Amino acid sequence: MDHFESWKDLLNPEFYIKIGGFWLVLFIIFAETGLFIGFFLPGDSLLFVSGIYAVEIVNHSVGNTGSDFLDTTILATCVSIAAIVGNEVGYWFGYKTGPILYEKKDTFLFKKKYLFKAHDFFEEHGRLAVIMARFLPIVRTFAPIVAGIVKMDKKKFFFDNVIGAVLWSFILIFAGHYLDELFTKQFGIDLKTHLEIIILIIVLITTLPIIIKFFGGKKEV
Repeated sequence: MDHFESWKDLLNPEFYIKIGGFWLVLFIIFAETGLFIGFFLPGDSLLFVSGIYAVEIVNHSVGNTGSDFLDTTILATCVSIAAIVGNEVGYWFGYKTGPILYEKKDTFLFKKKYLFKAHDFFEEHGRLAVIMARFLPIVRTFAPIVAGIVKMDKKKFFFDNVIGAVLWSFILIFAGHYLDELFTKQFGIDLKTHLEIIILIIVLITTLPIIIKFFGGKKEV
């Protein structure tokens, strides 16, 4: 698959890897927070699947290093940097716009309700929210904006931003790479042939906390 076939491709991380490789992966990770469109981009699943294709992705962009570990490390490091920069842009935007953003009308790329959810999450978890948000779809898109709006200390935000980005990138990318290696060697199962199931599992795992939080909150009202 090397061209756009249907809207479903937009939710398939393998699609982005095949058509854009290294640079498109980095752009998407940046865009999740830097351009505030992460609510429909495949963040967690993209990293996991990128880990499975790590060697191919790096070889086609940087060149052949001859080491799976080094290839995976290069990819995870670059993704971390893209994630850090994206969050910093999100923070800057929130810092500059402030409460005005809450008055902005909904568009396809911006949903005010997600901003409120991120604000509640930030209020509940404080600085830890910057790190935790990395592993939560939708929340990670708006958490840095909220951090800027509430004028969180820039140095503290940057520190938490780096920790969250590195943990998120390295855990998911290395998990994808080495789980694929494990399943191939131990069970003869190529994870590349089961990506739809893997993506579904990742989506369920990452969105479950949000679903529980949402419906749990509704009951308390």
